[in-house]
Amino acid sequence: MGHSRRHVKGLEWKEKAENLELELQQCYRAQSRLSEQLVVEVAECRNSKALVQEKEELVSNLQDENTQLRDENSQLKKDLEEKTKALDLLISENKSVKAQLEEVMLKLKDAEAENRKLIDRWMLEKMKDAEKLNEANAMYEDMMERFKVSSIEQLARQQVDGVIRRREAGYVEFGESAVPSVCKHTIHAHDGGCGSILFENNSDRLISGGQDRTVKIWDTKTGNPSSTLHGCLGSVLDLAVTHDNRSVIAASSSNNMYVWDVSSGRIRHTLTGHTDKVCTVDASKVSSRNVVSAAYDHTIKIWDLQKGYCINTIISMSNCNALSYNMDGLTICSGHVDGNLRLWDSRTGKLISEVAAHSQAVTSICVSRSGNLVLTSGRDNLHNLFDVRTLEVCGTFRANGNRVASNWSRSCISADENCVAAGSADGSIYVWSRLKADMPSILEGHSSPVLTCSWSGLGKPLASADRNGNVCIWI
Repeated sequence: MGHSRRHVKGLEWKEKAENLELELQQCYRAQSRLSEQLVVEVAECRNSKALVQEKEELVSNLQDENTQLRDENSQLKKDLEEKTKALDLLISENKSVKAQLEEVMLKLKDAEAENRKLIDRWMLEKMKDAEKLNEANAMYEDMMERFKVSSIEQLARQQVDGVIRRREAGYVEFGESAVPSVCKHTIHAHDGGCGSILFENNSDRLISGGQDRTVKIWDTKTGNPSSTLHGCLGSVLDLAVTHDNRSVIAASSSNNMYVWDVSSGRIRHTLTGHTDKVCTVDASKVSSRNVVSAAYDHTIKIWDLQKGYCINTIISMSNCNALSYNMDGLTICSGHVDGNLRLWDSRTGKLISEVAAHSQAVTSICVSRSGNLVLTSGRDNLHNLFDVRTLEVCGTFRANGNRVASNWSRSCISADENCVAAGSADGSIYVWSRLKADMPSILEGHSSPVLTCSWSGLGKPLASADRNGNVCIWI
């Protein structure tokens, strides 16, 4: 019995041992599976860590970009606020300018209405003078038809012109103009060049303007300056003097004109309205109130010096290089880039007539003392004398060596209408007698191109100016 019990217990223990061995094997297998799973999990964990690190770097970069974008957004907000403030300011200024413009337009309408009334009154006063002038012109034409011989024709013109001159306001006697031959004075008038000179009315005092932005008045007897006028903000391109010699007007490259009182040397007016350089100006021969100017903005403007503003604007398709009032104070003669000579009615601004004066640009317009002749010069190197009433050529002056120096080279006709003077690019001045148009006298005294000539209304002297700023006085 005892043996059998031990046998049974041995079997039980053996069975338990086998079961434990099976469990151990299962545990090993489970451990193997767990080890493999652990390896996979560790690999996945490493991958996850790498991915997390990558994501963290991406998040950091995004945070940096976000910060940068915030800064840019803040700057843009500031810029927008500044632009908005600037826009509000511009809108406010625009409203103010509009209000000012409306006010100016109302004033302009009132001024135009007043101007029309004044013109009507003035026309009534001038009708009698015009009738007398027409009678004198008829006398001149009648005598020109009777006399064909040149010497008698010349005498007849002088006699009839004398009748015409005496019927014009402000007439004074003047002497005959002899062809000058001697340079009395050489003056360095302006630094940079002198493009404009003219004599005071019925005087031997000379006015000059130049690149140095000054206007000077000279005593031609001594060659010394009498006064210097300052205040011009650009080069002086042309000059005019009023009928009473009290005011000098300068056309300037600054798009403005300047009006000085000669006695005080102070600026009376700055005339604004042109939008490009003002290249030519002239004052009325019968009134000290009206001035006409032209600029490279295709306009010709008429000004009232008492009020200091423009009273009429004429639009011209071709820019005007030179212009002049006729002796009647009503007609404006203008020379243009297209080579045409045009006559305008200053009261209405309408074109009266025109003629093709030159094959190239007109550079100069000079009206004679009688008002019956106008001298034009052109870039074709011709100087033509026209009868203002018919616009027929009554004389052409040319010479092989005479070459016009610029688009604004000014020529002139003597007070007795017997001589024509024009500067040349070679520094010479050519003087023609109307009776001997093919035999000019040549004056030499300049070392650079001569830009302008002017003859005193007293018959002498003749003055010339060049590109170096030198002025010569000839007798």
